[in-house]
Amino acid sequence: MAFGIYVHVPFCTTRCDYCAFATWTDRWYLADDYLEACASAARRELDGGPLATSLFFGGGTPSLLSPGQLERMLETVPLAEAAEVTVECNPETVDLPKLRGYRSAGVTRLSFGVQSMDPRVLASLGRRHDPDSVRRAVVAAGAAGFGGSYSVDLIFGASAETTADWEATLRAVLAFDPPPSHVSAYALTVEPGTPLAAEPHRHPDPDLQAERYLLAEEILTDAGLEWYEISNWARLGSECRHNQLYWDRGEYLGIGCAAHSHRIDPATGWARRWWNVRTPDRYIRLVAAGSPTEAAGEDVDPLTGEMEALQLALRTRRGVPAASLAGGCGLACAGVAGGCALEGLVALEPGGRAVLTPRGRLLANEVALRLLPPR
Repeated sequence: MAFGIYVHVPFCTTRCDYCAFATWTDRWYLADDYLEACASAARRELDGGPLATSLFFGGGTPSLLSPGQLERMLETVPLAEAAEVTVECNPETVDLPKLRGYRSAGVTRLSFGVQSMDPRVLASLGRRHDPDSVRRAVVAAGAAGFGGSYSVDLIFGASAETTADWEATLRAVLAFDPPPSHVSAYALTVEPGTPLAAEPHRHPDPDLQAERYLLAEEILTDAGLEWYEISNWARLGSECRHNQLYWDRGEYLGIGCAAHSHRIDPATGWARRWWNVRTPDRYIRLVAAGSPTEAAGEDVDPLTGEMEALQLALRTRRGVPAASLAGGCGLACAGVAGGCALEGLVALEPGGRAVLTPRGRLLANEVALRLLPPR
């Protein structure tokens, strides 16, 4: 059974202008106590539980951790054979010795937060690295034994970015040696309370973002990376197994402050999801006291869970049963020119499944409104 573990590392050296995650730039002094709390929580929560098929260190900036710190955390997690172990990395925080240490500790996959290969665009996002540091990190990853087992995260739609800049970024990352086996491309979003939110003149233009998404689809597909979720493309076999758990409505446990968990009772079909307290200080105190770290949660009935599963599946390459879309392609209106409310947004594929087209991915939330409750 697939089962994932997410470990939240809430420390950063600086905060990006668009970031609203649970991260802090002034609490690195808590790192050792925090990791010990995470290890204690993992031992407590995972005692007698399933083996993890994926382990994901996210943040924050997990690559601030030394190989030794990471290894001590890995020793507390019961992993299945050939488990996927991913660490998110800021390019400027890694070098060859560190990545060799990560590899030796059991890390199998890296996820580089590149965002752009244009210095002006990086500056407009509040990022502190430059294109040269990205190239150095990729070379170090290859030399450390990761080969192409790394992902590149990109963001499009910054006010300083032109369509030519975005195309140049895509082509630059595909030209890395070794090239990435996975690319994530996210539209820049404006989160309340961030520096970006306070400056409307820097907010992204949705029409330009749509244009750049379609350009990414074209360039990445031509390079041999196939989309498998709206914002993710990968070479066959290089999909992120951990993130697929989320899109498959699978089970996972979140370790650390602000981390989310999801479990399903196989006997009843009811699910429970919950999330931990937000600050590392409080998380440390609660674990030390043997107290629950949950901040809040909710129970999900089976019917609601099935609808959520459809909504998530719609975002992926496997799509949904055509019969689950009201008035969608593959139903009574199939093949009737102009008669389908979702014409051009979904395509009917063998097996009777409806899959979003590139244009449909831009309007996925609108398509999801036409999903029918499971019968």
